[in-house]
Amino acid sequence: MAEQFLFLTELLGLKVYDLRRRVLGRVTDAALIPVIHPVRIDRLFIGGPFTWLTVRQEQIQTIGLNGIYLNSENLTPFHEDESMLRLERDLLDQQIIDAQGRKVVRVNDVTFEIGSEQGRNVLLIHEVDIGLRSVFRRLAQGVLPRRVIRRLQSRIPPNSIGWAFCSILEPDPQRRLHLNISTSLIERMRPADLADIVEELSPEDREALFEAMEPEIAAEALSEVEPEIQTQIIESLEADRAADILEEMDPDQAADVLGDLEDHMSEEILGEMEDAPKAELEELLEYDENTAGGLMNTEYVAVHAGATAADAIEAVRSQPDLSDGVTTLFLTDLDGRLSGVLPVTRALLARPDTPLADLSPEEPITAHVDEKAVRVAALFDKYNLLALPVVDEEGRMAGAVTADDIITLLRRK
Repeated sequence: MAEQFLFLTELLGLKVYDLRRRVLGRVTDAALIPVIHPVRIDRLFIGGPFTWLTVRQEQIQTIGLNGIYLNSENLTPFHEDESMLRLERDLLDQQIIDAQGRKVVRVNDVTFEIGSEQGRNVLLIHEVDIGLRSVFRRLAQGVLPRRVIRRLQSRIPPNSIGWAFCSILEPDPQRRLHLNISTSLIERMRPADLADIVEELSPEDREALFEAMEPEIAAEALSEVEPEIQTQIIESLEADRAADILEEMDPDQAADVLGDLEDHMSEEILGEMEDAPKAELEELLEYDENTAGGLMNTEYVAVHAGATAADAIEAVRSQPDLSDGVTTLFLTDLDGRLSGVLPVTRALLARPDTPLADLSPEEPITAHVDEKAVRVAALFDKYNLLALPVVDEEGRMAGAVTADDIITLLRRK
């Protein structure tokens, strides 16, 4: 009965036969080219320690435990190709992310399905094996016959991950760009789950992951990891890439990250930023991190005290990046001095033409930019605040501290 599947550890060392059933060599590696096909092995390599030959997938007639039989003998010498993912070199024993299980695992083996195309056998990556069964299979290769190994391994429960749920970490940025391996599964994770994974990775794999992700997703994940790991990640990246990610973070969080870097590195990253976020961060970096100014975010929703509910709603809409987290409207005069605070829900529930002054705005509880962080935390605890406005010497709004900022502060402590 023909085999329906094959393991990478069985494929490696398998004999390859020509049209006259003479042995041409043994398989030394197999390559996937994701831009051509996401799961089909595109070519095999055979040969010795010094010379390899390339077998293209269309030259393969049949594949089984007894060997690989070709329909063509026009083999070409091996040439390195950056578009290839070589399974023995790049995948076996490497760390990958199980995007379904939200964890980092190490690949012990790979399972192929033996499929058929135009009357020929092809190898399709089915799953990666991470459990004891695959460890046993590897240890027994070359010691016991392959069919005996298959019988014995059936007593060990399998542990594998479908290829569709695997995200590969490729430490070499140049090769990864050529491979074009999608990180879409990773990017759909919750930032906190992704942060847990990041903290399990080696420094090289963290760098690879943050190079591959969209800047917005990378920023969300970076904001959730421990401060010392944040620093390591940013230090590992090129300045322009680090700038792209920090621009997507809340200014106060980005300022915290920059504040933990060496001055020359912080300045280099700031030099790669757009003018607007750069100016915000430079302003925040002037404050001690253990003060209200160091905790505050310069992004908040402020409206004129004489505005209406419709004006307030439009102000929230004009800042879509803040809309999910806006709890408080800050009312200011023409000079930017704070005069009151108002829960955003009051404006949302009021008639559009209702003046905000008629919605019972509250007397603001404020903190000066130089107020100690411990005092700021005490104000949140005493008054059950969701947001605290931070003002300068003249009572003008400089920023706002949110409950999330206090949670981050306490976590850092």
